[in-house]
Amino acid sequence: MNEESFGRLIEFVDVSQDDDVQTKQRKVNKPPAPPVEPPKPDLPKPSVQAQSANAFDIGSIDLSADLNIDAGLTGSGGDGDFLPIVKVAPQYPRRALQKGIEGHVTVEFTVTALGTVIDPKVIDANPPNIFNRAAMSAVKKFKYKPKIVDGKAQAVTGVRNIIRFELDKSSK
Repeated sequence: MNEESFGRLIEFVDVSQDDDVQTKQRKVNKPPAPPVEPPKPDLPKPSVQAQSANAFDIGSIDLSADLNIDAGLTGSGGDGDFLPIVKVAPQYPRRALQKGIEGHVTVEFTVTALGTVIDPKVIDANPPNIFNRAAMSAVKKFKYKPKIVDGKAQAVTGVRNIIRFELDKSSK
């Protein structure tokens, strides 16, 4: 094989000069100075008078979660009837909410010597079987200060509670 059968090899070499690179001088913009805060007005300082600890009364609030009956109840002033401490609002059933259904459920239960609710039963419901499950779930979370007789906590049976399911009229 000779040189001519392959053809000629041609070399390309760029010999032209590079263009000058142009640079642009940028100015840095400083952020604007923060506005000067106006001077604060001279207000007279409120006078604070010392008060005794007995003058501040927040009322009697029983927040104890102690399961020992004698712990928080002996200083409560003697015998007394059971009192609600925590009443949980029921969750409105989604289907009843979508259909705009309102009603009520009457539930009967026992308040134990520890203040918890046991044996809840639906006594009356209007409309029937729509709100029963939500009412029972809420009632099981109720907490009471138990009834005190002769310094000892007693269970109370036959406690009835009406739970109403009403839609918020202001949102319509």
